[in-house]
Amino acid sequence: MRTKVIGLLLLGLVLSGAFATRTQSQTFNKRTKVTFSQPVAVPGTTLPAGTYTFTILDGFADRNIVQIWNADKTELVTTILAIPNYRLEPTDETVIQFRERPAGRPQAVKAWFYPGHSFGIEFVYPKEEAVQLAEAEKEPVPAEAALPTPSTMKTVPLIAVTPQGKEEAVTQAFPPEQTKQVAQALPKTASPLPLIGLLGVTFVLGGLGLRRFATKTR
Repeated sequence: MRTKVIGLLLLGLVLSGAFATRTQSQTFNKRTKVTFSQPVAVPGTTLPAGTYTFTILDGFADRNIVQIWNADKTELVTTILAIPNYRLEPTDETVIQFRERPAGRPQAVKAWFYPGHSFGIEFVYPKEEAVQLAEAEKEPVPAEAALPTPSTMKTVPLIAVTPQGKEEAVTQAFPPEQTKQVAQALPKTASPLPLIGLLGVTFVLGGLGLRRFATKTR
């Protein structure tokens, strides 16, 4: 009986660790399914109406590399760049923000927010597209200074295009200080990981206690 109880405690510890690893992985890549009822524009291409899976391949201080897949994640549709974006009120659902587009053109995706998170990502457009979007929306749009390749996605310079068609540094159009101030003002969302860790410790201590008790009763 003693061996069975200790075994169950250890099994619980293993399962809690596996769940924590899975949770961390899903949060990092922010895998999300999104369904569009009509065609939408993303940097460099237009997605026909349908369901797509969004994931983050890599994240860096000044950019993210986003991959858009088909619904069951068996075919990669496109890989694009994005910069950090923040909002004041997180929601329990995925939020997709759109940009203004000239009449007759598909809506352009501006930002993607993962459920429960105050921070998200804002898509970076090719320069020619960014010029049109900035003019239509009357605000700066992040853009690629050069056409990125698979080997330069992490290093290609990023700029911002103003409504007047001028170029400026991304840090000037989207100041890091302002981003930090917004992030500090945002309400912090709860995470299940501390609770999972506490359960793991409880399992370990419980197992040790049972073992000590069993030793004394021999």
